[in-house]
Amino acid sequence: MNLFAEIRDLITSTLDQMVSAGTLPEGLNFDPITAEPPRDPAHGDMATNAAMVLAKPAGMKPRDIAEVLAAKLAEDPRVTSAEIAGPGFLNLRLAPSVWQEIAKTVLSEGTAFGRGTLGQGKKVNVEYVSANPTGPLHVGHTRGAVFGDALASLLDFAGYDVTREYYINDGGAQVDVLARSVYLRYQEAHGQEVAFPDGTYPGDYLIAVGEALKDKVGDAYLDKGEQFWISDIREFATEKMMELIRSDLKALGVEMDVFYSEKSLYGTGRIEAALQDLKDKGLIYEGVLEPPKGKKPEDWEPREQTLFKSTDHGDDVDRPVMKSDGGWTYFAPDIAYHYDKVQRGFDQLIDVFGADHGGYVKRMKAAVSALSGGTVPLDIKLTQLVKLFKNGEPFKMSKRAGTFVTLRDVVDQVGPDVTRFVMLTRKNDAMLDFDFDKVLEQSRENPVFYVQYAHARVASVLRKAAEAGIAADDATLAGADLSLLDHDSELGVLRKLGEWPRLVETAARTNEPHRVAFYLYELAADLHGHWNKGNEVPSLRFIQDDAATAQAKIALARATAIVIAAGLGILGVTPAEEMR
Repeated sequence: MNLFAEIRDLITSTLDQMVSAGTLPEGLNFDPITAEPPRDPAHGDMATNAAMVLAKPAGMKPRDIAEVLAAKLAEDPRVTSAEIAGPGFLNLRLAPSVWQEIAKTVLSEGTAFGRGTLGQGKKVNVEYVSANPTGPLHVGHTRGAVFGDALASLLDFAGYDVTREYYINDGGAQVDVLARSVYLRYQEAHGQEVAFPDGTYPGDYLIAVGEALKDKVGDAYLDKGEQFWISDIREFATEKMMELIRSDLKALGVEMDVFYSEKSLYGTGRIEAALQDLKDKGLIYEGVLEPPKGKKPEDWEPREQTLFKSTDHGDDVDRPVMKSDGGWTYFAPDIAYHYDKVQRGFDQLIDVFGADHGGYVKRMKAAVSALSGGTVPLDIKLTQLVKLFKNGEPFKMSKRAGTFVTLRDVVDQVGPDVTRFVMLTRKNDAMLDFDFDKVLEQSRENPVFYVQYAHARVASVLRKAAEAGIAADDATLAGADLSLLDHDSELGVLRKLGEWPRLVETAARTNEPHRVAFYLYELAADLHGHWNKGNEVPSLRFIQDDAATAQAKIALARATAIVIAAGLGILGVTPAEEMR
């Protein structure tokens, strides 16, 4: 039940009547028409821009359209008033029964309330984390993991068929560096003294890998040249690192559907097939690029390269796909990987990258546009940096990692629920401050606590109802006399509940799961505000002497908890039954 969609349908059907009556001309486009909450709640329950967007194509004044539209809308029993504001905006007020019905619907549908059909079963691939398998996940990966996972859940809730995917970057030179670093730890496990040259990975996390390698092969690789062991150790180390990464993701509550190996693209003809597809479309050629920005011609050597004509698909410059030595550029396997995604039949692709990959956006979008013939959209979401603080100071690096704070450091400090919620309290492309002290505070300033406390408060109401012998199961509450919820404070909570399906659709359409976290905070604020009014006005309290009245009041609380639970479910956070 998306009330905003229903009222928009009422508006467009009324406009159809106006066209049939000759009040409006035929052929008007109703797509830009909206029904949404007004900026100022004092102006009404909903606002529509219908008269404003139709005025110019209809050759009429907005107010002339608004006057007729307002009169007709007011005839609907759901609409108590339709007032014209400014040059032609319409503010609508709805009957209390419309909002009271929201609570009944929530109680009947449970956490499925708000599930949408926007996706219509379309297949969408969400690729996120995709960290190099050279060490544990760090705090930057944590934000990307939470964002990607919440986005995938949001899209599933909105009706998409979602695949969560991790691209294992195990085909590049960094995996050779990993193998050499593990070999040093392997030597160390045999009692040899080692030094870590610049460019290797000195973190303590490789100690266990070196010991595991010793347990597996004994001294077989000792004092042997690199050519005897690098291939085997590369595979062994990558496997161990992926075990660590999977474990870290599980601690955060993230489970992937697909782990896709970059290495699987090499020597299998997949890269060649992708580039052949582009070549067949006339998009691969031999050419010389202009000097990069900031480079003087004398500092740059022009050379002929194999290029992808990405400028035909919106990129700033064409991109090399083959090195002068005949090897692939790093871009070539990425093209092949996305070609594989297109071949797997996804209707939409989403990549979640760190902010340092911003320069990669246009070329990757160009590649997918070319490979799919423009039929498969690619949205790339960049996650900005996270600044960690504790005791008012920047949080220090992890000795275990060697150079950075790990995902496990964060989860071990505050738990997965707090970690996930806090990572979504800012839009993905905005910097995020993560203060270990503040995220554990029990105050309104801590959004995690504030939302969880709202859910826990409702749980306490249900416990008190049981103690008082008041039936408070969802079916009973759905059948309560909800017309008793007629106070402005109660209607305010109901209005916020009514926004949930629209919020889900908007957040899914824009790929912005942070909107869910923001909404939950606002809903919690409405519930807490209503709860506090009950301290002054006894008739607003949830537990009443009269069972029928109590059930109506409890229905409001329980409906709020259901929507909070649904929203937290999208964020991957477990609702709290009580606060400690």
